[in-house]
Formats: sequence, structure tokens, C-alpha cells
Amino acid sequence: MKQKTLKEFVNRKGISYPKIAVFGFVLVIIAGTFLLMLPVSSRSHTSAGFFDAFFTATSATCITGLVVCDTYTHWSLFGQTVILLLIQTGGLGFMTVVAMFSLIAGKRIGLRERGLLQESINLPKLGDTVKTIKTIICGTFIIEAAGALVLSFRLVPELGAAEGIYNSVFLSVSAFCNSGFDLNGRYAEYSSLTVYRNDFAVLIPLMLLIISGSIGFPVWNDIKEKKLKLRRYTLNSKLALTMTAVLTLAGAVLFFIFEQHNTLSSMNIQEKIISSFFLSVSPRTAGFNTVELTELSPSSKLLHLIYMFIGGNPVSMAGGAKTTTVAVVFLYAWSSLRNHKDCNIFGRRLEDETLKKAVTIISINVFLIAFSTIIISSVEKTLPMNDIVFEVFSAVTTGGMTMGITRDLSVLSKTIVLLLMFCGRVGSISFILLFAENKKYSAVKNPTEKISIG
Repeated sequence: MKQKTLKEFVNRKGISYPKIAVFGFVLVIIAGTFLLMLPVSSRSHTSAGFFDAFFTATSATCITGLVVCDTYTHWSLFGQTVILLLIQTGGLGFMTVVAMFSLIAGKRIGLRERGLLQESINLPKLGDTVKTIKTIICGTFIIEAAGALVLSFRLVPELGAAEGIYNSVFLSVSAFCNSGFDLNGRYAEYSSLTVYRNDFAVLIPLMLLIISGSIGFPVWNDIKEKKLKLRRYTLNSKLALTMTAVLTLAGAVLFFIFEQHNTLSSMNIQEKIISSFFLSVSPRTAGFNTVELTELSPSSKLLHLIYMFIGGNPVSMAGGAKTTTVAVVFLYAWSSLRNHKDCNIFGRRLEDETLKKAVTIISINVFLIAFSTIIISSVEKTLPMNDIVFEVFSAVTTGGMTMGITRDLSVLSKTIVLLLMFCGRVGSISFILLFAENKKYSAVKNPTEKISIG
């Protein structure tokens, strides 16, 4: 069956990827909420309030990392395991998890399901869907297991065998899924990775896990099939890898300059370099912090906002507007400034439709940030505006970083943050696909007329 016929069939059945994505995430969040409300989920063995459980389940499923309760001190082993499963499900995506259980049960994945999976991971060929899903699932668990193994060499001697292995697994899954959840509340509540700020054995594996999770499934596919033959990579992979490298290196240099006499002043040169790279990698979506964010210089805080907004690569564990989205807008702006009719990169010409999608995604995110900031600031009159802006950026981009105001917000403000996290995980792509699948073409077009721009 041709791809066009498949889409028509899917639409006739009333099923589309955006609908499945939204429904799937809602279903997982509801299930996680009820599990976290069970008395067995909390250390005090008393039922957590509905809102705290709902907020935590949403943050974990949307792989954000904003919390109203410290993960280690508030939740029991059962509750932490629920959170870990929500993170893993949110990272892989609802359709991928459903496909995984279907494959484990030996069930055949039908044509309609393959079409939905193809949309969810942005594959050009329908026939490669099942093979790619298997690669994603196996690759995810192999990378997470390898990360846990490496981290265990550092954490087992410190915490003991059982707790060290468990913490290594939790931290590895959290880092690969770019969620920002941790169990370091044993040292100090809401401390994130500050206790490991100088620890190469923890920071380097976590950076590699974060980058692996944010690199994108289509890029994984190119790396698997074409190895190091970069010229044969798709344009998407070339642009995504280039942006990842540029942002990582540029961010590390800038954070080193901004913080070498501030939060990094007590470190030696090697520690400053590693910490600068971690500061560059984590804000784009992971949500871990090795220094107190409130102590950062104004320049570093602004750079955090920019990096959270950009996020990671498309079709990955990462959030944000996405690297390729931002790259497309800048490339078109550069072409326009040079008075070029077409926008070319890596020997290929970008379609105008790509620019429309990129501008739409950025516009939606900007609107959500502006509108939410206005509402929250009008409610939280005692909180600094800078902290509110940071919180909103963190939620809508699923960056997961905070100036420590999450738990101090009112119920209304927390609800807005909760909705932003959900929109940040499924919103932009789902909005684009929802609009795209209901296109109505008309043979009659309105007359054109110029307006002044700039």
C-alpha cells in the first residue's frame, strides 16, 4: 500500500499520531498519578496529595525534572521506581513502548500501527519501521545499561552494592532520557548534582548519556547504517550533529568565561573545563545542575535561557524548539540578508514549507512563554520576575532547571507550569501535524497585496 493510501486509511479510522501521542501521554500520567498516590509510594506511608502526585507524574512523563517534592526524601523505593518507569516511558514515547510490548508478546505490528510509528519517529520509509523501532529499543537499553555500569564503579564504593547499583541505574536512565530527576536528596534536598561538581567519574558519563539521548532517533539510524561516512548522512543528521557540536563547544567556552571567577573559582583548570562542558550540555534539556543556579552570573542565566529554548535534536528525548528548527530560521535569515532566493546548506536546498514549520514552532513557544509569564507574575507578586521567567522557560522547553521557586508557587501557577510541561513534550510537533493533516485546498485564491515589514 502506498504511503498516501495509508494516510487516507489512518484518517478514515479517525486515528492520527498527534491524537495518539496526546492520549498516550495523558493515559500514562493518570496511571502514574494514581500509583504515586498509594501510601506505599511515600516514605511516610501516607497517601500523597493528588496534586503533588499529578505534578510529579507529569514532570516525569514529560521528562522535565521540575519537582514539588524531593525525589529521594519524599518518595519510597516503590514511588521512585514508578517515577523511573514514567521517565523511561516518556523518553521512548507512548507508541514506541506499545510497540515494544507487542514485539515481546510476539504480536504482529499491523500496517496502520506501522504508519503511526513511522510518523512518531519521522522515518522516510514505511518498510524500515519495525527494524528501526527494534534498534531504538535495544539501543536505549544498551546505552542505559552501559551508563549504569560505568557509574556503578563510582557509586558502589560510596553507597554499597545494592544502593550503588540502583542509584547508577536511576541516574543513567534519567540522564539518557534527559529528565533531570536524581536521588541526591540524601545529601541535601533538591541538590541535584552539586555534590559531584568536581567528580569526573560521574560528570563525563552523564554528559555522554545526555548527548546520546538528545541526538535524535533519525541520527541514530544514520550512524547505524552509514557508520562514519558523514557525506552519506541525511541533511537532517548533518544539521543536527553540526548544531550539537557548535552549541556544546560554544557554550563551554562562554560558561568558562562567565563563571571562571564566580561559581568555578575554587576549581583547578581541568575541573573548570569539565564543569563548563557540563554547564553547556545540561541546560539544553537535561535539567541537572552542578552549581547553585541562583549563584550564576546574569550572563550565564541568560545563556541558560537561550540553551533551554533551543533544546536538543528533533525526534529525541530532548525538549525545546529543537536545534534544526532554530538553525533553519537563522539560515533563512542569512540567505535573505545576502539577497539569495534559495536557502542552501550542505549542497541541498531547504523547502519553504520547512521554514513555515520552524517559524510556527518558535512562534508557539514564544507565545506560551510570554502569556504564561504574564499570568504567573500577576499571581505570584512576591516572586522575582527573573525567577518566574526562568521557571516558565524551563517548563515549556522541558529543560527542568529552576531557581527553587517550583514548590513555592500557588496551585494556579503550578497548574500553568504543569500544562507547559505537557505542551513542551507533545505540543509543538502535535500542533504542526494536527494542522497538516486537515489541509483544505481551494482552487480560488485571494489577491495578493504587499505590507511593510521591518
